[in-house]
Amino acid sequence: MNSGKKKAVDPRLADEQGVRALYQGILEQWNRRSARGFARCFAEDASVVGFDGSQMKGRAEIETVLGQIFIDHVTAAYVGIVREVRFLSDEVAVVRAVVGMVPPGLTDINPAVNAIQTLVASKRTGEWKADLFQNTPAAFHGRPELSDQLSAELRQVLRSSPAAKLK
Repeated sequence: MNSGKKKAVDPRLADEQGVRALYQGILEQWNRRSARGFARCFAEDASVVGFDGSQMKGRAEIETVLGQIFIDHVTAAYVGIVREVRFLSDEVAVVRAVVGMVPPGLTDINPAVNAIQTLVASKRTGEWKADLFQNTPAAFHGRPELSDQLSAELRQVLRSSPAAKLK
């Protein structure tokens, strides 16, 4: 029997969904090659550490640098898996994720550029924004079985997830 009362939403669950949506939005904006959309996912004073160790500081620099990358290069698309969302406080969360990249015109990831990503996000005026995004090569030096395992996992996501389908 329905008493007409709305179910209370667990604030932590809603926040986890918000943080996951932020991370997914970052990948989607990259895949769309939208420097502006990517940058809007970040706090004004955010930092990004790229796959090659390059660093960007602030939303404006993130947009400018990515805009130039998207003009000069046809970039691969991300396929990601969130491993963990951990809250450091009610307003700060860390996302640990892994990604593969599908080169333009291909339908499979390039295992040589698989990466581990870390996102630190904070809730500012009710909205989750990225404060730090780090993209580290998943090199697994001397442990090829770990590289193969990660690649297989990412391929499974690529095959099974409609959201991961690339254009």
